[in-house]
This record gives sequence, C-alpha cells and structure tokens, in this order.
Amino acid sequence: MTAPTDGSPRAALEALRGEIGKAVVGQDAAVTGLVVALLCRGHVLLEGVPGIAKTLLVRALATALELDTKRVQFTPDLMPSDVTGSLVYDARSAEFSFQAGPVFTNLLLADEINRTPPKTQASLLEAMEERQVSVEGEPRPLPDPFMVAATQNPVEYEGTYPLPEAQLDRFLLKLNLPLPSRQQEIDVLARHAAGFDPRDLGAAGVRPVAGAAELAGARAAVAKVTVSPEVTGYVVDLCRATRDSPSLSLGASPRGATALLAASRAWAWLSGREFVIPDDVKALALPTLRHRVRLRPEAEMEGVTPDGVLTGLLAHVPVPR
Repeated sequence: MTAPTDGSPRAALEALRGEIGKAVVGQDAAVTGLVVALLCRGHVLLEGVPGIAKTLLVRALATALELDTKRVQFTPDLMPSDVTGSLVYDARSAEFSFQAGPVFTNLLLADEINRTPPKTQASLLEAMEERQVSVEGEPRPLPDPFMVAATQNPVEYEGTYPLPEAQLDRFLLKLNLPLPSRQQEIDVLARHAAGFDPRDLGAAGVRPVAGAAELAGARAAVAKVTVSPEVTGYVVDLCRATRDSPSLSLGASPRGATALLAASRAWAWLSGREFVIPDDVKALALPTLRHRVRLRPEAEMEGVTPDGVLTGLLAHVPVPR
C-alpha cells in the first residue's frame, strides 16, 4: 500500500482524490461526498445521466481504499433474496446453509435502484439502517465499513419505481453528477485513445492509498470535532426553514438536521479544522437536504427545484457570527 507522506488519516484520505483522478476525470465534488459519507457511516445516492462514470467512480474509490465491493444491477424481476442472500438446502448434509448475497461487502453499488419494485428496494432498508440483514428471523451482521452507493437516472422514468421518502431519508447525501466540461471530455477521449480500459483499474495505475485502519482513525478524529451552540442552532434554523417554505410540501426532518450536522463535522475535519463553522454547514446543505424535501405541485410546474429553494433559504436564514 502506498503510504501518505505524513502518515495521518487525513493525508491518506486526501490522497484519494489524485488516485481516483487516474480513472475518473472531474467529479471532485462527488469524490468528496463519498468520502464524507464513509466518515459518517452514511450512504449515498448518485444521480446523473448514463455514461458519466458513476459506476467507475465507485469502483475506483473501492480500489483506492482497498475495500471489497460488489455491484447489483437492479431490475424489475430482482427479488429481495437476490440482494440479502437466502438459505440453501444441502442434500448431502440434509441441512440448510446460508448463502450470503452481494450486500455482504464493504461498498455496495446499487445500480439503477429505482428500476426494482418497492419490496426489493425495502430489502436494503434494514441493511442501511441496522447494518444487518435478517434471514428466517436470524440477524446477520454486515462487514464494517459498509456503505451503499445507489445510482439512478434522472431523465428516464418509464418503468421505474420512485424511492419513497422513508427510504430517501436513509441516504446521507444525494450527489448530482454533472456532464463534464469540454476540456474534461477531451481528456476522457484522450485517455481512451491511449488505451485506457475502465475494466482494468490496475493498468490505469489506481493503487490503494488507505485502508480500514486509516478510515477507522479518521472516523475517530471526526468524532472529536467540536460544534458550538450557535452552529447547532444554525443547522436547526435551516431545517426548520424548509418546513415553513411555501414552495415545499415536505421539509427536512430532525434526522435531516442530524445528517447535516454529521456531514458538516466530516467536512470540517477534511478541511483541517477541529471545529465546525457556518461555511461547513453551507457547503453540505444541498447534498444533505435536497432529497429530504418535496416540492409542492404548483412550485414544480413553475420550474422551481429543491436546490433553488435551499439556495434561497441559505441566503435568508441568519448566519451566526
């Protein structure tokens, strides 16, 4: 494993950006969001049109962190047992044995999660919230660390099953992956012309720069980041403002406020501080809250977006000094 220069967990995680950049062009914000989620023991919903390297991003992160990863392509005929695992009868021993599903991994890529029926979507709920799955009434713990990175396509809704609010709330962050700039797209094509194979990250030079030990050390450090009463009040005021917004029929719940505080602490630590400032809260407000609010139909018809509403609230809610 390539060791960071100063041996600290922060340096190891900072090295991720450069390592993932060997495979993925741009998407720095998404890389940072995935790292924040890992530090908070949270899960991430990745939204973007097909072909912008959502799958490659998750695979590169798992390689750079030396984590086990599995991918599930969610389809209309996928069953819950296809995700969690099931009991299989062994004729030789005349006993049932548990065959673990792909959820037993460190980093689960749930591809196009909105293409599977609610029953299978719900099979992830216990895994995401309780870090375990129950098969025939017996709980089975999942590995640590464990994170679900789910993807969905924002432009094609035919044959999809939108995630209910209760499940959306289980995701710490929703990250929107934009299309690359012209220069970034030129860089992508140049890499492919030079022989880049997205299925062979080793050949692209992606190497582990951190592991479970560094991640555990980073989580312990994040837990020590302090938050002043004024900043805590600012987080609460932002979330309460979403509940009073005339454009929203559903505002952020107290769980949303807790998520925003946790993400802000992780971002503060990654920024080299041992305390949270209001700018940390502002930086994480959109990815933490955009999927926890619901627009009123009339606002949606007028072209209002969750990000637009949240940006307006950030401009109006008083910031502590």
